[in-house]
Amino acid sequence: MLRQRILTAIVLLLIVAGAVTAPTPWPMLALLGLMTGCALWEWLRLVMDGAAARWGAAVLAVLALLPLSRLLVDGQPALEAAFGSFLLPLAVLFWLTIAPVAVARARVPDICRPTALALVGALVLASTWYALAWVFLRHGAAALISLWALIWAADIAAYFTGRSLGRHKLAPRVSPGKTIEGAAGGILAATAWLVATAVWWPDSFGALLLAHVGWAGLVAAGVALAAWSIVGDLFESLLKRRAGVKDSSQLLPGHGGVYDRIDAVLPVAPAAALLLMAGL
Repeated sequence: MLRQRILTAIVLLLIVAGAVTAPTPWPMLALLGLMTGCALWEWLRLVMDGAAARWGAAVLAVLALLPLSRLLVDGQPALEAAFGSFLLPLAVLFWLTIAPVAVARARVPDICRPTALALVGALVLASTWYALAWVFLRHGAAALISLWALIWAADIAAYFTGRSLGRHKLAPRVSPGKTIEGAAGGILAATAWLVATAVWWPDSFGALLLAHVGWAGLVAAGVALAAWSIVGDLFESLLKRRAGVKDSSQLLPGHGGVYDRIDAVLPVAPAAALLLMAGL
């Protein structure tokens, strides 16, 4: 299993490296579109029945992202207005209100029927796609990679801090392995990463954000984004527990599904994009 995980991780890193260094933005946009379609299919597997409907929705999502990517590359103001003024704030509102309450109560609200959950999945994944694509096109590979790395730092630090110092459960009915100490370690690491990259990595997400919000705002953003990444992780755990499965799928050998790998990205990317948009 470990060998399989390592091989899959190497392949994924090579694919991402090829996409970010390509002479045109289309390989990265294609990768983000494929990621979104796979994650949507997995989200739908967790919340609704009907294999045909799930596959159909995922394929339609990928096809819809093709013309949207063209509009995004062309800098169409209507597209940015639709996402920046409506869809991204709506996704952030979900992660700020409904998702934390669901995690705290260890149950999805009764109003979230399968159809509603499917629509929520479409909203948050479309918002994540747009946010990541917008950051890449508008601010470059350094901004995108450093933003992803912030989430990785939070996840890795939370895991090792929780293993070594964890004593108090964070959400035992949703994810028994996560601890308050681990969450604190993840938040500290992500904030430290944001501050460090703001100093030594020009054009990184931290450097861009520092120019807009100052040091106090940068630290506050690091804490908030890292905390939101944990909410995204816990919300997926809640959906998997509700569906009675361990992984969202087996698309990535040794790693589970695509959604398993980007669950923490879903709350962070729209909020991060809005922070940068507010500073333009």
